[in-house]
Amino acid sequence: MTKLKCLALVASTASLLAASVGSADDAVRIGLIAPLTGSWSSEGQAMRNGVQLLAEEQNARGGLLGKPVEILVEDDGSDPRIASSAAQRLVARGAVAVIGSYASSVTEATQSVFDEASIPQVAVGSTAVRLTEKGLPHFFRICPRDDEQGRVAAATLEAMKAKRVAVLHDNSTYSKGLADQIGTILAEKRKEPVFFDALTPRERNYAPVLRRLMASRPDVVFFTGYYPEAGLLLRQKRRMGWATPFVGGDAVNNPDLVKVAGKSAAAGFLYLSPPVPRDLGAPEARAFVRRYEKRFREPLGSTYGVLAGDAFGVLASAIEATRTTSADAISKALKSGMAFRGFTGAISFDAKGDRVGDLFRVYRIRKDGGSVLYEAGGATRRHAP
Repeated sequence: MTKLKCLALVASTASLLAASVGSADDAVRIGLIAPLTGSWSSEGQAMRNGVQLLAEEQNARGGLLGKPVEILVEDDGSDPRIASSAAQRLVARGAVAVIGSYASSVTEATQSVFDEASIPQVAVGSTAVRLTEKGLPHFFRICPRDDEQGRVAAATLEAMKAKRVAVLHDNSTYSKGLADQIGTILAEKRKEPVFFDALTPRERNYAPVLRRLMASRPDVVFFTGYYPEAGLLLRQKRRMGWATPFVGGDAVNNPDLVKVAGKSAAAGFLYLSPPVPRDLGAPEARAFVRRYEKRFREPLGSTYGVLAGDAFGVLASAIEATRTTSADAISKALKSGMAFRGFTGAISFDAKGDRVGDLFRVYRIRKDGGSVLYEAGGATRRHAP
């Protein structure tokens, strides 16, 4: 098999797309399952927009296998129960491969559906380790696992010279998994967390949890949950006059975090993430961000809109390379060790379907609400709005 080719990304228009689509009965249907509503809707909308833009551009070049690409979109509602039904609808609609979803708990609810239907699935933001430990032959993820994130988190805490670390999670598959990874690594370094417990998502008052955290006298708090709760924690701890620094995992990387917390409360907050869109170095990536913002007339602030684009890219490349939509052929191609040059760098997968390589970075929120890459000792480099 020849080496997987990079997608030549070119601009297109709606009229070109319409002209290229043709009959709906003669299309390569790729499913997208994403949180278009619910707590993480901004991430889901960026995922949908990024994938649809790339599909338009692919169709302007002639589609795949001489057929137009049709994106079948289903909303998982940020809820595992809704996600299972959405996955079943994608199977019924004839998806030959699926992108998504975002949250680990939501993705986990879809895995068995796509596995039983022998449909390749490339998750976007689902980092829980156990998702790829099940041995599912057609499951992949475009993001690294929580154990990799846990190593970066531990290194960050060490760089901060934190001796007393509190770990707060929300009991979700992702959040508890990342918290466990951090706790295990800290224990190996003989730095048992001084606090390890969960909050309840979607509550409005976290003062009781914050008071318990304060009582443990931590040097730093690592919150492994999502951005809506992170924003409230930052806002409410500022009201309480508590200055202990907080650090977050990749699920807090969203512009809405600052909207919820307020700029002053968010300033100084550190979080782990794959590179944010404005920090992407490849010319193709920067061009994609420009085309996205021109097409949708809004900033691309979500890393997961870019990662969803990379998921589309690897699936399209595998279909082109194998000249088929066979699940076995696509999955074999993706696990063959061949590298795809994506927006977020070189992409290849191991035998479990995990992405190979280090992707996580550490960011610090500025006083103006933007972010900068963070380095030990306070040094920063490229800016990211």
